[in-house]
Amino acid sequence: MKSPIRIGTRDSELALWQAQNVQQQLEALGLAAVLVPVKSAGDLDLETPLYELGITGIFTKSLDISLLKEEIDIAVHSMKDVPTALPKGIVATAVMQRASTSDVLLHKGLDFLDSSAGGIVATGSLRRKAQWLHRYPDHEVVPLRGNVNTRLLKLIENNWNGAVFAEAGLKRIKLLPEEALSLEWMVPAPAQGAMLIVTLEKNEAAVTATSALNHSESAIGVQIERDFLKTLEGGCTAPIGALATIKDQTVHFKGCLHSLNGKRVVEVAKTCALDSIEGFGAACALEILESGGRAIMEAIRNDINSVH
Repeated sequence: MKSPIRIGTRDSELALWQAQNVQQQLEALGLAAVLVPVKSAGDLDLETPLYELGITGIFTKSLDISLLKEEIDIAVHSMKDVPTALPKGIVATAVMQRASTSDVLLHKGLDFLDSSAGGIVATGSLRRKAQWLHRYPDHEVVPLRGNVNTRLLKLIENNWNGAVFAEAGLKRIKLLPEEALSLEWMVPAPAQGAMLIVTLEKNEAAVTATSALNHSESAIGVQIERDFLKTLEGGCTAPIGALATIKDQTVHFKGCLHSLNGKRVVEVAKTCALDSIEGFGAACALEILESGGRAIMEAIRNDINSVH
């Protein structure tokens, strides 16, 4: 491309780090690139729980519009924020090498985890809330919105025992405390820890340039997780966890669906040969649905529709 590649990004510290990482990799290929920060609706309303906003792709919609208006050439997203169906004319060109998929608890001491007195934990994620309440049913989970820095400040200012964050985001901007507790039991969001590059399908130069940054193993894993998500949710936001890892030419998958209050859960754990993954994510989701997941999803739809 003769002109610099215009990289659209949200303007939070983490989003800018992600975009700068892509910029550096493009420049390493001999391509000029500049950042174009764009505000998202999800960044402007920091109080309403995400599922109550009732918007698919709340963190990606503004960038999609900028792409379609050709104000930017590519957009960089945290892949877990990206809807499973992209807008017409926009294509995914690269999944960057995946970082940690883990969730971590930032806390003010861990005694509350063993106490009968309960505790207060903050998160803006339905998935994290449901999984936490499933494990700690006597705890209170309060909503937490904002970029990483805002959420860290809210944790300090409030009387909460802790808050749940994605480890990858904290590491990327060097804000992961040594005392953070890794929640190894918590199944991550589909595509957590992965970054996605999208562009206009007709922008052949941008497609070619960014496709060179694709990390195939990461792309395979997140595609399986997103197929699982797409088959399960049917357009409804729900507490869904999924993780696909590859070892010795075998995909190891675990997925779960919780009720909103965490009391009910359906889980699946399966393996698949790497050369036979077509339809694997969807098949795992169908197993969830047939094992009680349909009733859970129907209850979730009713609960969320009642909010609107």
